Amino acid sequence: MSRAEDISAALLAQMLDAGAQRVTPDILQPAETLLDLYGEDIRARAYVTHDPALGEMMLRPDFTVPVVQAHMADGAEPARYAYSGAVFRKQSASRAREYLQVGYELFARDTAAHADAEVFALFARLLEGHALRPVTGDMGIVKAAVLGLSTTERRRAALLRHIWRPKRFRALLERMRGQGPLAADRAALVDRLRAAPAAELIAEAGPQLGLRSADEIAARVTALLDDASAAPIPDDQAQALEALLSLAAPARAALAQMRGMGWAAITPALDRLEARLEALDAKGINTETLPFEASFGRTNMEYYDGFVFGFLARDDLPPVATGGRYDALTAVLGQGRAIPAVGGVIRPDMLAALEDAQ
Repeated sequence: MSRAEDISAALLAQMLDAGAQRVTPDILQPAETLLDLYGEDIRARAYVTHDPALGEMMLRPDFTVPVVQAHMADGAEPARYAYSGAVFRKQSASRAREYLQVGYELFARDTAAHADAEVFALFARLLEGHALRPVTGDMGIVKAAVLGLSTTERRRAALLRHIWRPKRFRALLERMRGQGPLAADRAALVDRLRAAPAAELIAEAGPQLGLRSADEIAARVTALLDDASAAPIPDDQAQALEALLSLAAPARAALAQMRGMGWAAITPALDRLEARLEALDAKGINTETLPFEASFGRTNMEYYDGFVFGFLARDDLPPVATGGRYDALTAVLGQGRAIPAVGGVIRPDMLAALEDAQ
């Protein structure tokens, strides 16, 4: 047994001692669910194959989705699950394509702050002694800020869709302020669209080679023209959003700074953050020094919608552990049913590598 497998077994045993039930999702998972959740982008990160009886399948890219599916099908409440096994993701040449994950998931209708604190405190205890830097964030605050912008519903939806792609998000925000190269390119396109009816432009373009119908193209033209008539996002709101996204400070100080922004749209999310900090204090976590980064979690899997956390060895390495709240995912996979949920995963191979380096 390798050192990573030893670490994995030890971590899993401690999670079971904390009250979790062990689960072992299949390595082959139906691709349809993940494609529905994340769109075709998931193909760039997962290994996809075709089974003659089951159809399109994926080597599991993580455990959370199958655990949620199993719980929503017949799980009791509250429930705590733990698991250990390999996950598979397409990576650059310098990163492992197959590696171990050990994870813990909590489904409970109790106060979210207490559940968040329970999971974070457990991971802090499990990883104690490994010289890792903890970091926390809150996707709920970021989403609330986007929803509070004075702009159209279509624009808010576009920003939310790309919130996980920071560069694309920033470029979109800049365009919606009427600034930058994207805004200039869009203005030139809109001028062209206004010069002739959509049907005429389609006819001028020549043979129709793509999958979109003429009606779909015309609808897209109408949407572009409608968007062009929308007022720019106010500069003060865009600047406040950028200031929020760049915020990094100890959690208590970060809360005070965000309160000081006086942004009504994020006040309920800040109240939830404050309740979480109180619960973390009660678990022995010092929130006066606990790092908080408003943008943390924006490049991870896209199902986190509230509290997020990680434990880092170095900034140039993937996190050793990550986790967070994913209430919306349970609603999607529960087909109308939902339950608050929070969890996280640890990479034993990275812990083993850190031991070797020391």
